[in-house]
Amino acid sequence: MPTEQPARKPRRRLYAGLATAGVAGIAAAAVALTVPSANASTLFSENFESGAPSGWSKSGGDWSVADDGSKVYRQAKASSEAARVLAGDAAWTDYAVSARVKATEVGPGGFAGVAARASGPTTLYRLVLTASGTAELHGVKGSAVTVLGSVPVAAPTGTFHTLRIQASGTTVTGWADGSPVGSGTGSVSARGRLGLVTSMASASFDDVLATTASSGAVPAPGTTTAPITAAPAPTTASPAPSKTASPAPSASRTASAAPTQSSGTSPNAPWPTASGTKPVAASVTVSGTLDGGMARYYGTGDLGGSGQDEGQDPIFDLADGATLKNVIIGSPAADGVHCAGTCTLINVWWEDVGEDAATFRGGATAVFLVDGGGARKAGDKVFQHNGGGTLTIKNFQVTDFGKLYRSCGNCSTQYKRTVVIENVRATAPGDLLAGVNANYGDAATFRNVTIAGDTSMDVCTRFTGNSTGGEPTQTGSGADGTTCKYTPSDVTFT
Repeated sequence: MPTEQPARKPRRRLYAGLATAGVAGIAAAAVALTVPSANASTLFSENFESGAPSGWSKSGGDWSVADDGSKVYRQAKASSEAARVLAGDAAWTDYAVSARVKATEVGPGGFAGVAARASGPTTLYRLVLTASGTAELHGVKGSAVTVLGSVPVAAPTGTFHTLRIQASGTTVTGWADGSPVGSGTGSVSARGRLGLVTSMASASFDDVLATTASSGAVPAPGTTTAPITAAPAPTTASPAPSKTASPAPSASRTASAAPTQSSGTSPNAPWPTASGTKPVAASVTVSGTLDGGMARYYGTGDLGGSGQDEGQDPIFDLADGATLKNVIIGSPAADGVHCAGTCTLINVWWEDVGEDAATFRGGATAVFLVDGGGARKAGDKVFQHNGGGTLTIKNFQVTDFGKLYRSCGNCSTQYKRTVVIENVRATAPGDLLAGVNANYGDAATFRNVTIAGDTSMDVCTRFTGNSTGGEPTQTGSGADGTTCKYTPSDVTFT
């Protein structure tokens, strides 16, 4: 097992969250936290004092090092349904992991905490602070979440609490501020990395420590035992929405499920409710038409990421001429949708955009259509136009985004690209509706566009693109009648 030991804060800070426990409680907690087993040794430690940690993998959320009296790792996106960072070695088996956790905002059903033996994005043990004011120990296997124990927590938000999980053999045990939360036996995950996790919550994390644990370790006095099984989601827990079996990737999909919502015709339409959930472990290839019946598709396994890393695989991979309709893409969203050539997206909704919502490829004559639907929580681009041809975005809504559309600024093969943005509502926060390359003859046309909540949002920005991979240069913004085509009557600010 590898060892990583950056410089650490004075260890007394590990017990800052125990101030209300009393002297005896603090002493007992200190023993439990610092001596997980008789032969324990440090596997990993991180206090974030040196800045953003290296070797951590991120998925979802907005993670950064911040100052909270000392340096902490903060997940600031309270609306993220599944945010996590993982570290350590996937081969780790028997070990204990602890961290100080402060939930700053927790929505209904939300939580923030630590994870152990994370062998995948939804296969792990976790100990979390919940919206209901408890610390809960969970065994998680896909949509099956078993609650192994729960204890009340004073000041569940705004205060650091020390959470610790120990996994030894088939036994997993949790403590919150030194008090036992619960223990169980089972085989949810025999090995895996440590992690920090949130769902519908923002939180700060500090003093992450992993130590070896004896395979014969006995649960702390007072803990109860319960089997960890792949049972249905419990009524007492607040896990992510239940998920059904993954559809097998197919070269041609013609799902016949009747859609619960017709093609979107209004950018003011309410966000749809999913008719079901479908995890996707490998890109679903579509030739012909796939009608998802308003099911929520989300990535798992190799597609279980929502970050901004380039080169991710998509949830849906559309062949030339394919149509995707009546689909909700949840989180993790990976790289959304790829269109190899001409394609049509009808009533497609992105709840939490990953790298991009959709990437359009193909040659100079390709024709792309996005009709209806919406996207939100895009850290950068919503629609990325890498190929040539014309993209029309209409009857669409977008909120909390970087750029609605971007003509590739540094692709190795460049084209003249055209985009038409019509009957679209963009709601702040947002940076830019369209970025285009004037030097390649791009053109962006806007009709009946509403921008809500930000009278200074950029409508159209011109760049000088390149094919060498360098950063494109911004050359101007606003209507010019050639590259950025609109009049004051075409764009309304509210």
